[in-house]
Amino acid sequence: MSPVYRRRRLFVGAALLLVIAVAIGGFAAVSSVLNGGQTDPGGGTSPAGQESGPAVGPEPTASPSATPSVTPEGNGCERNLVTVTAATDKPAYAAGENPLLTLKVTNGNRVPCEINMGTSQMEFLVTSGSDRIFSSTDCQADATDLVKTIAPGQSETANFPWQRNRTVQGCTPIDAKPGAGGAYYVFTARLADKTSPKAVFQLE
Repeated sequence: MSPVYRRRRLFVGAALLLVIAVAIGGFAAVSSVLNGGQTDPGGGTSPAGQESGPAVGPEPTASPSATPSVTPEGNGCERNLVTVTAATDKPAYAAGENPLLTLKVTNGNRVPCEINMGTSQMEFLVTSGSDRIFSSTDCQADATDLVKTIAPGQSETANFPWQRNRTVQGCTPIDAKPGAGGAYYVFTARLADKTSPKAVFQLE
C-alpha cells in the first residue's frame, strides 16, 4: 500500500470519528434540554434553580407564654396580696348604742403599695338575710379619692359610725328602722373590686 493511500485512509477514519463524536455529543445535549437539565436518578443532579439535599421544614415558632394570673402594679405591688376585712367595735350593742363599722386594708406585699382609700372606692354595707338595710353610698354627697401608701405588712383603717338607720339607693327618705330585740346583722366592707368576709353583730 502506498504512503499516500495510507494517509488518505487515516484522514477519512479520523473525520469519521469526529462526526460520530459530534453526533453523540449533540444527542446528549438535546436529551439534557428535553429533560429540563435532569439526568437519570443515579446522576445526582437536581432541576435547574434547585439545590440538592434533604428538605427543610419551616422553623418552629415558640408558643406564647401563659399570662400570669396576677398582674403586678407599676410599683411591683400585687393586687391579690392586698386584703380587705370588716369588723365592728363590739359583738353586740345595747338599745340606743350605735355600732362603729371598720374597713381595714392590709398590704401583704414585700413592697409598699399605693391604695386609693377615698369614699369613691369604699362601701359600708349592712344586711339581714336578703334584706338590704344600709349602704354608705346611698346618701353619699361627695365621692373623693384618697391615695395612701401602705408599707409592707401594715394596714390602714376607715371607720364609719352607723346610726342604726335604713337607707335605699337614691337616698329616698324611709321611716322604717332596723329591728332590735337581739337581731343579728351582717356588715360587709368593700374597697374598689375587693369585698371583705362577713362580720356578724347583734342589736338589742
